[in-house]
Amino acid sequence: MEQVDSNKCFASGELTVQSDWVDYNGHMNVGYYVVAFDKATDALLDHLGLGASYRHERDASVFVLEAHVTYDREVVSGDGLRFTTQILDHDAKRMHVFHRMYHAVDHYLAATNELMIMHVDLKTRRSAPFPAAALERLQNLKRDHDALPRPAAAGRTIAIRRS
Repeated sequence: MEQVDSNKCFASGELTVQSDWVDYNGHMNVGYYVVAFDKATDALLDHLGLGASYRHERDASVFVLEAHVTYDREVVSGDGLRFTTQILDHDAKRMHVFHRMYHAVDHYLAATNELMIMHVDLKTRRSAPFPAAALERLQNLKRDHDALPRPAAAGRTIAIRRS
């Protein structure tokens, strides 16, 4: 199992698995993992000054260009979850982030979510540079996260591995 000091990652929220998120297998449905990770993304965006209020004030936002989820261990109704986020890279318009979902009580890694996110001017629906204040916060987080190891699941592809 990958070991990372989650205290050095950005703390991107906590939530509880809702009963209506559970499927007929008795665990959280795959779609709700994405919903839960979206809450972690919102926490990151709020920290960067790119959240919902920014969208309304500046008529700009971010779009997810690509996403990858791993399901490492089951979570069930009522389980508390804790999220961390690591900035892997960024440029003037994009950020590459890696979320981890942990069981809040037993502390095991339940899932990961890797995203490529692009800043967008909503008037033109085209990519645009991050505002200076958000870029500075992003650079500061990236600098802090440079000391962390790259997640083993980052950049994974889906394939049937044959021996």
